[in-house]
Amino acid sequence: MKAILPVAGVGSRLRPHTHTVPKALVHVAGKPILGHILDSLRPAGIDEVVLVVGYLGEKVVDYVQGTYDLKVQVVEQEERLGLGHAIWLTKDCVKPGEPILIVLGDTIVEADLASVLQRGVTAIGVREVDNPSSFGVVELEGSRIVRLIEKPEDPPTNLAVVGVYYITNSALLYRSLSEIMEGDVRKGGEFQLTDGLQRMIEAGELMEVFGVEHWLDCGNPESLLATNRHLLSNNGYTPFSNRSDVIVIPPVYIDPSAVLENCLIGPYVSIASGAQVANALIRDSIINEGAYVADILLEHSLIGDKAVVQGRFSRLNIGDSSQIITAEI
Repeated sequence: MKAILPVAGVGSRLRPHTHTVPKALVHVAGKPILGHILDSLRPAGIDEVVLVVGYLGEKVVDYVQGTYDLKVQVVEQEERLGLGHAIWLTKDCVKPGEPILIVLGDTIVEADLASVLQRGVTAIGVREVDNPSSFGVVELEGSRIVRLIEKPEDPPTNLAVVGVYYITNSALLYRSLSEIMEGDVRKGGEFQLTDGLQRMIEAGELMEVFGVEHWLDCGNPESLLATNRHLLSNNGYTPFSNRSDVIVIPPVYIDPSAVLENCLIGPYVSIASGAQVANALIRDSIINEGAYVADILLEHSLIGDKAVVQGRFSRLNIGDSSQIITAEI
């Protein structure tokens, strides 16, 4: 089955990390955000993906093709005209009426997708939220969706759309998206997928909801670290170490190629390949590929690829190839 993954987002709230990598490839719990998403799709029978790329899109394509045994099609979104526009661009990649699964490429959702795909009816993933006016929301009659609204001022429900959509009638979806673009129907200057889905409902499409167990945001440093904590709590591991000067407090992820010396790691720490950590206490942090961290107590921090951090107690958000050395004056 085919999944469409819009991965053209810039990820401005994750700068400086997204100056050098697209948001979908920002690391959390040992792999890129997109890697966690693709891992969740394989058990549901997804064997083909359509990537809608934009900013640094070649890095996304290289990662997927180099890591996963999937058939990959690529569509470029040259203008940032919204999610509805991004999906519309994939129309030539989908056979008429072929069912598709749409999954946003920068948010990790934990749900039983296999059972959703077995329903044979269009269904949208939802979760209750405290601030529904910040999201697209659904209004229900029983289990059937009767209305979708993007970021309503007066939300009719607190059921937010989480970014996973199973569409059985793709021909109707693409026709509906074409209509909103031809009519220049925008919200916030963008063509919204929710408007296309609402037109499908008005055309008679049966559309249901399914609940998700967890909805993990990765949009800013704080939420990325929270997602890291959640994923490590469920999937982290404590590697064996025969060094007496290395203490590991689970849950953590430590790549086998990382070099540790005289340090205490954890809990909730991810250390990527080629990283070096010495004379340090690190907790609740993500250390990316090739970074060097030494002589420091580090917490609640993101350290980019090949960054150098050396000094004293810190809370940092350091991009790729940066160098931070602190010392007492």
